[in-house]
Amino acid sequence: MDLSAVRTFVAAADAGQFQEAAAVLAVTQQAVSKRIAALEDDLGVRLFTRTPRGARLTVDGQAFLPHARALLLAEERAAASVRPGSRPLRVDVIGRRTAVAGLLREFHRTHPAVALDVVTLFHVDEAVEALRSGAIDATFRAVAAPGCRLPDDVAAMPVLDEPLQLITGPAHEFAGARVVAPAQLAGHRIWIPGAVPGTEWTAYYDELAATFGLSIDAIGPDFGVESLLDTVADSPVVATLLSDRTPLVWPAGYDLRRIPLRDPSPVYPHFLLWHTANRHPGLAALRAHLEATRPHLVEGEAWKPTWARAAERR
Repeated sequence: MDLSAVRTFVAAADAGQFQEAAAVLAVTQQAVSKRIAALEDDLGVRLFTRTPRGARLTVDGQAFLPHARALLLAEERAAASVRPGSRPLRVDVIGRRTAVAGLLREFHRTHPAVALDVVTLFHVDEAVEALRSGAIDATFRAVAAPGCRLPDDVAAMPVLDEPLQLITGPAHEFAGARVVAPAQLAGHRIWIPGAVPGTEWTAYYDELAATFGLSIDAIGPDFGVESLLDTVADSPVVATLLSDRTPLVWPAGYDLRRIPLRDPSPVYPHFLLWHTANRHPGLAALRAHLEATRPHLVEGEAWKPTWARAAERR
């Protein structure tokens, strides 16, 4: 059904005259007559009776009028549901306990008027496709990983260099250290279950291991951070790497140690990605917030993969 014809019918019914309806709709009286005639042909009934004083609704016209108004209201609601700013900003944070999830929580705290819908997508390819299809508005990723080339219609900006810490149990060789250099970890078992081949974080750890001669073990199922900490707490040889921004809670008896890595400090590079055609006002607010609050490390203190540095120069 032609909604422009339905709109013309309602205008004519309210005005009582085709000429006045034409003025309201800013069209000619002939256009009004043609639209209503087409609608009558579509419905198979007469909607108006012409009189010397104008146009009067027939019985069928009176029956159709409330439904016509409902159609126009549904049209307006449908358009409003996708109007920029009328729906929540949909953002992928990979995991709800990640550092970038904390960035989004801080944005929500300072911009409570921006409605958010938080999702978690696993692979960067899945996230990029969701951006291009409109399923999400933004995603946090380490976008420059080897083999990851962004489409021309997807933009990216660096938002966080996330420092890593060494996590050990009380019996580990480095448990009493105030700081540890990455090169000192050579020969020690660093367990990071869930480092799936082909993912951006595995590409990060591969270059980290190659640069400093580390042995990073991804063997075994990933039962979550709680299971990881349980294993590390009981082991004199197993350690792991976690962000200094990752919120961790463990039983007091674990006596886990969070030891900063220095000379240099390995950082995980996070970028915000979005589709260049996206005009959601919440996206603009998120980008401005992240740009204004991005922590900057002094050059020379941090280590990040070569592909991440190359992405930042583009």
